[in-house]
Amino acid sequence: MGVGGDFAFFFGMLFIFLALGLWAPFAIGIAGAIALYQAAGLNAFKAIGLVSWGATTNFNLTAIPLFILMAEVISHSGVSKQFYDGFAVILRRVPGGLLQTNILGCAIFAAISGASVATSASMGAVALPQLEAKKYDRGMSAGTLAAGGTLGILIPPSLTMIIYGSLTDTSIAKLFMAGLIPGLLLASIYALYVAARSAFNKNLAPVKNEPASWGEVGRAALNLFPFLGLMVTILGSIYTGIATPTEAAAVGSSLAILMCVTMGNLRWKDFLASLRATMRVSCTLVFIIMCAYIFSYAVELAGIGTAIVAMLQGWGLSQFAFLAALLVMFAMLGCVMDGAGMIVLTVPLLQATLQAYNIDFIWFGVFIVLQLELGMLTPPFGLNLFVIHGISKWPMETIIKGVFPYHIIIVAYVFLMIAFPQIALWLPSQM
Repeated sequence: MGVGGDFAFFFGMLFIFLALGLWAPFAIGIAGAIALYQAAGLNAFKAIGLVSWGATTNFNLTAIPLFILMAEVISHSGVSKQFYDGFAVILRRVPGGLLQTNILGCAIFAAISGASVATSASMGAVALPQLEAKKYDRGMSAGTLAAGGTLGILIPPSLTMIIYGSLTDTSIAKLFMAGLIPGLLLASIYALYVAARSAFNKNLAPVKNEPASWGEVGRAALNLFPFLGLMVTILGSIYTGIATPTEAAAVGSSLAILMCVTMGNLRWKDFLASLRATMRVSCTLVFIIMCAYIFSYAVELAGIGTAIVAMLQGWGLSQFAFLAALLVMFAMLGCVMDGAGMIVLTVPLLQATLQAYNIDFIWFGVFIVLQLELGMLTPPFGLNLFVIHGISKWPMETIIKGVFPYHIIIVAYVFLMIAFPQIALWLPSQM
């Protein structure tokens, strides 16, 4: 059939499976298996066992269940409320009030959970009743929680970056550090936007003007210190080289359990529920990665990646034009596919092209995570939209309107990252 024919045949099958409603990893795995048969017959299947084994026994992946356990224990123990209340006291007089607490709370919780949905769900469950009771604007409230939640896959530790690193054989530690400054900078831009909107329209966010007492500040500091200490322990040990991401995850999950037992209300049944949730999510992610490895093997064997490089070179696209085209492609994929499906589909296809354009794989890890953030806020499949809708029961139209400005911010931020790649690359270069 030839490479061009294999290319068309493969994508035709893939889009048929997706159009029929097949879950993206299943669609990609089945399409990959058919592409293998098309390229080399039944003999190609002999390698599937080895490929699957290599995918599921990757040492880097052992960090995934540990980081998930850390987030689940914190979520089930109820200490998230103490954490949120601590920031609410400190940010009481800042324009935006609790809206700023949403952004900063999500940023710090992201450095513990590693997942977008977990961040939005944990912060949303605590924040939304208070926001509603104090008459905060619903759109602004939903926007800060949904967009703030996306920081969970950018600020390390990030489960998405672990998956990306395992697919591209890139250092997980350097990927984590590459996401830290961009994540904190993006959170700061969100906070500035909220402050500007709140200062311009006082009805969006009622501000409590009386200063906090020393007693309130002291209690807030006590509530925040364990979380900040946990974050510094995890990231500091990785940055200094004292621990690998997996070792840092093991220490972090142990400290999180100790913190929740002493500060919260972690009962035995809650701990068992955390273990069950950890097992479900971990098995799902490992299955996704296994399908991605099969897909990657099929792409390499069939020469699809080489065909894509040749096609793009024929078009004569510059590096900037190529990245701008990717931005448009990811925006469209975000409308019909979840983040896991997007990364499993695109990363194996793009590896050869990234090498041809001399794009740094660590920088591209941050770039693709920003695209996934955009997808999590894009209807109709934006997961964070459904999380906030499920907790608040507010109309989806209200949530989408509140989230829309963050689409513009993320797109502008992507172009900033393209213009100044050292935003992502400076910190890893210092390791």
